[in-house]
Amino acid sequence: MGGTDTRNLTRQLADYVVAARLEDVPADARKEARRALVNFMGCALGGSRHEAMDIALAALGPYAGAPTARVLGRAEQTDPLLASLLNGISSHVHDYDDTTPSNYIHPTSPVASALFAYASVHAVRGADLELAYALGYETVTRIGDATYPAHYDAGWHSTGSIGVFGAAVAIGKLLGLDAQQMVWAIGLAATQSAGLREMFGSMAKSFHPGRSAQSGYMAALLAQRGFTAGGHALEGPRGFAAVESTAYDLAIIADGLGSHYHFHQNTYKPFPCGIVIHPTIDACIQLRRSHQIDARGIAAVRLRVAPLVRDLCDKKEIATGLEGKFSVYHAASIGLVRGKAGLAEFTDEAVNDALMRQVRQRVQAEADPAMSEDSVQVEVSMDDGKTHSLMLEHSLGNLQRPLSDAQLEDKFRDQAIMLPPTQVEALIAACWQLEHIDDVRKLVTLAVPGAG
Repeated sequence: MGGTDTRNLTRQLADYVVAARLEDVPADARKEARRALVNFMGCALGGSRHEAMDIALAALGPYAGAPTARVLGRAEQTDPLLASLLNGISSHVHDYDDTTPSNYIHPTSPVASALFAYASVHAVRGADLELAYALGYETVTRIGDATYPAHYDAGWHSTGSIGVFGAAVAIGKLLGLDAQQMVWAIGLAATQSAGLREMFGSMAKSFHPGRSAQSGYMAALLAQRGFTAGGHALEGPRGFAAVESTAYDLAIIADGLGSHYHFHQNTYKPFPCGIVIHPTIDACIQLRRSHQIDARGIAAVRLRVAPLVRDLCDKKEIATGLEGKFSVYHAASIGLVRGKAGLAEFTDEAVNDALMRQVRQRVQAEADPAMSEDSVQVEVSMDDGKTHSLMLEHSLGNLQRPLSDAQLEDKFRDQAIMLPPTQVEALIAACWQLEHIDDVRKLVTLAVPGAG
């Protein structure tokens, strides 16, 4: 444990959230917050037509409340809590959303999914939503860092189990909760903490940020009405950290609270899949391009990867696009066969393509503790006896090679195919100008087909 007094950590976090003002957040951190929201909005639009969304709407829509809220990328309206769940599913179902390498959480999906559902119903200034998002992001990242890697290694999907805290404090900030109510909101979030890594490769993975958005929103609503919760949800002997982590340092949550922000440890994905296989994709694309590799002549592919890659993405016998997002073997195959890795490379069709399957079966992956999680060594042996190899130290999109604003906008446009081009450009501009928007409902309307 660190030297910081954490005996009343939940109250300390609540006090910070209640007192925080946007002007306290440095301009560079606010800019990175807007980059994250641009990325989020594009991902939510990109996933809005996924089969998982259709199923969730068909299953849960008949039980929803009054249809007052908008769902990003969909024409249907529903109640705000269900809209939160749906926004979370759509923004994460392609695994294209942001990731913090310090804890492997997708921090924006659970927080922003709840916020935009709320803001589609209530008049919210863009500056207020940006602040609420910043506080939610900071909460998720700090709790994630404090409990990583033990919490994650135990099998929890932290985007769900920790994202719920961010959604609760963000909605709580918009609701104007006082410090005691915010403590209750954090407690109600803690007792709903959930999400299992066993769900990776299925629709249930995207359910995690959706459910954490919905649960966090619910926690704030209940707390506003006086629904009580334990006062030591984070630090108590039977609280979140003690129950869900075998090792943790809660001082990380409090250190620099209000003076140091973690936005610059966020990353944006160039490929719609698990971030730890990005180096393999990047390296294989580079090899294919440099040596004009004909995948039909590949005899063997040998990968040297960080152990976490095998732990997370060791699926070789796969049949669906969702499974392909967690297969280092499929990652190598698409890079070498197609030389790209967009949404089309993670469909059922791509996974079951004959040449893709052939190359995938010829890939071997060795876990090497000396390899960083952002690196890979690839060796490709050809039938004609030639060998091509590459050692990649840092993959595209990570902290050392971040996506530019222009690349984020291009990624947005590639996903927003259900909107007219003029509406897409207006929506991108609105996201960048969030601080100056007087009512976020204007922005949300631009994210709805036929409404912009």
